[in-house]
Amino acid sequence: MASKDIDLKAVARETRLVAATRSFSEHGMVNPAVYHASTVLFPTVEAFYDRKSQRYSYGRSGTPTTEALATAVAALEGGHATKLCSSGLSAITTALLAFLKAGDHLLITDSVYEPARNFCKHMLAGLGVEITFYDPLIGAGIADLMKPNTRLVYMESPGSLTFEMQDVPAIAAAAHAGGALAALDNTWSGGYYFDAFANGCDVAVQAATKYLVGHSDAMLGTVTTTEAAWPQLHTGWRHLGQCAGPDDVYLALRGIRTLDVRLQRHMQNALEVAVWLKARPEVADVLYPALPGAPGHDIWKRDFTGASGLFTVLLQPCSKEALAAMLDGLAFFGLGASWGGYESLVVPFTPFSHRDVRTFDVPGPAFRLHIGLENPADLIADLDAGFARLNAARS
Repeated sequence: MASKDIDLKAVARETRLVAATRSFSEHGMVNPAVYHASTVLFPTVEAFYDRKSQRYSYGRSGTPTTEALATAVAALEGGHATKLCSSGLSAITTALLAFLKAGDHLLITDSVYEPARNFCKHMLAGLGVEITFYDPLIGAGIADLMKPNTRLVYMESPGSLTFEMQDVPAIAAAAHAGGALAALDNTWSGGYYFDAFANGCDVAVQAATKYLVGHSDAMLGTVTTTEAAWPQLHTGWRHLGQCAGPDDVYLALRGIRTLDVRLQRHMQNALEVAVWLKARPEVADVLYPALPGAPGHDIWKRDFTGASGLFTVLLQPCSKEALAAMLDGLAFFGLGASWGGYESLVVPFTPFSHRDVRTFDVPGPAFRLHIGLENPADLIADLDAGFARLNAARS
């Protein structure tokens, strides 16, 4: 059966996730094939020298498998085109290196993912890029931090671990007014619940490891841009030698089909657990933008169409031993990094320990939860037993 070309812009988002890349299927198969390739052969010397004579020239540059996922992500994000990288961090670093050079100025949110912060401080700064961390709540006031050499404003909304919601449209407008591009880490929304490009961004980065893959079994990153920003990203990506493994790409292609229904369940479960946690006497606050009354809820309600399952819990004062007693005994919350898979996870951390601009006075320790696809009643019962252990360790 021949594949049919579909105008993805003319259909609903849910349909877009399912229909994207249908044209890459072969022999009537529903899913695109998985190409394992390094060498790509040319039929003649003339064709070899004229690399544009055939669609694929080398495995690193692209295969039908990688092109299928890139096409699907670009359709999801609403951008012009997408490049794939080997991890979320490599997508971040590729985007930064593609758009910045020695002598340029970068404005980057103080709430950024810590490995991205470390890359800026230890790599970009050493390459001669001037870096300024800004208060994530600055909004349009970021115009005061713009310099003649500011080339990029990098946002993450909500912020990593601390979940500050940024006024992305206002910040993007200020960036453009100052002659800079606006970039956003859009991983928390899965690229689905927040339209980065409709809100003024030129570049959208995702750790596809998280919700796009959705099953905690692959490492992958994506960078999507506007048409105007695409040539610079394409050149930088090629020079950096970026590529993604075909099996990881396949897993993301599989995962993206169910993104809509998975995110709905993550959000439903997370809201139920967050409401319960907010009422606990051991909890000082719940940093979940989708929760009414939470910090940043108004911006989330204005700009987002949904929420994922990731949020932070700030505790009342307790000892490390009491916190460990709670977390070590949890049955359904695995203790581990990453998030976005089907399972629930917990990570303890010291709030606001890695900040340069905006600090907070918080009463006690904190932990970040990823609420998975389990029944929320079971998750609540697990946390309830954990609080009992925490309180027993206090006494």
